[in-house]
Amino acid sequence: MKLNYEILKARQRKERDSQPEGLKVRLHRALSWLNSAEQATDVDIRFIALWISFNAAYGVDNELERSSTGEQYNQFINKIIELDHEQLIYPLIWQQFTNSIRLILDNKYIYQPFWNQQNGQANFNHWEDSFKTAKIVSQKMLMSKDSAGVLIVVFSRLYTLRNQIIHGGASWNSSLNRSQINDANKLLMELMPIVIKIMMDSPQEYWSPVSYPVQN
Repeated sequence: MKLNYEILKARQRKERDSQPEGLKVRLHRALSWLNSAEQATDVDIRFIALWISFNAAYGVDNELERSSTGEQYNQFINKIIELDHEQLIYPLIWQQFTNSIRLILDNKYIYQPFWNQQNGQANFNHWEDSFKTAKIVSQKMLMSKDSAGVLIVVFSRLYTLRNQIIHGGASWNSSLNRSQINDANKLLMELMPIVIKIMMDSPQEYWSPVSYPVQN
């Protein structure tokens, strides 16, 4: 049975009263944005909704945690992979979306050092070398089937894509980023329901307080 908002929300309604507050709020918010993504007909809006769903699942208060955004979602991805006892993510990476993942990793336009060099920042004149090195490292992860490592690299690229869109660095419906957006959406539409399910399956784990707690 394919997971989606309707199935997960029905389960969440049954279990929410017994869930820790931090987990309950995260799930409610992540599900609401998954619902938005499923209903979206515009692919740019779908990507934004999927990223917010992911952000709702992992995000913590930077002032409290003293860690960067990248560090936060890296830790979250490692945690989700460790808690994936049913091995639901494994076939997504190594069977269903292998080609999409390779295309994401091979795309220089969502590799942040490329843009750092384009914007004249110092120390990024040799971004091609680091890009080649990153591809070699990624290939080794793919060969060794390092699920967490591959997802962390993928999300670092998708974070650049997220920044381009959210910060006005790309036009709506731009022909220049259709492949990136489409590959990202295909992966995230399958991955986010699984991430939410794994969180539901793990209420005993520590889920840090949300940045913006519910106020009555």
